[in-house]
Amino acid sequence: MTETLTADLKLIVFQLKGKEYAIPVSQVRSIEKVQHITRVPSTSPFVKGVINLRGVVTPIIDLRRRFDIDEEHYSESTRVIIVALENMEVGLIVDAANDVIDVKTTSIEPPPEVVGVTEAEYINGVVKIEKRLLILIDLVKVLNPEEVNRNEG
Repeated sequence: MTETLTADLKLIVFQLKGKEYAIPVSQVRSIEKVQHITRVPSTSPFVKGVINLRGVVTPIIDLRRRFDIDEEHYSESTRVIIVALENMEVGLIVDAANDVIDVKTTSIEPPPEVVGVTEAEYINGVVKIEKRLLILIDLVKVLNPEEVNRNEG
């Protein structure tokens, strides 16, 4: 009996303007409702500010702004996905986060050449599942500390 060794990857699926995106569960600490965000002066436009999450001051990034997608008012389904990368914890504001799925790493394809140009640099790959197409986000590039911490004039 031979088994093919294709590792499963657990992904959290979230929505931004009707598109489905995904990040590995291993990078996610929690999913929270939007709470009061304190604005921090002189930060990049996509950095919304900080929140006090269970005693920890956590920077918040609006992924719509990060990907140059029109901003919308937060709704009942808007969520903040708290992610951890190296020694940094950051909250990502998304339209909705409602799915955890398992995918085979073999079902991940490289990103297509032409994607919505701005977001293309933040994409690790594309996952096809049945009739769904999930865009796999590269958090290392999304959370590039030089850009996140950059002071705006």
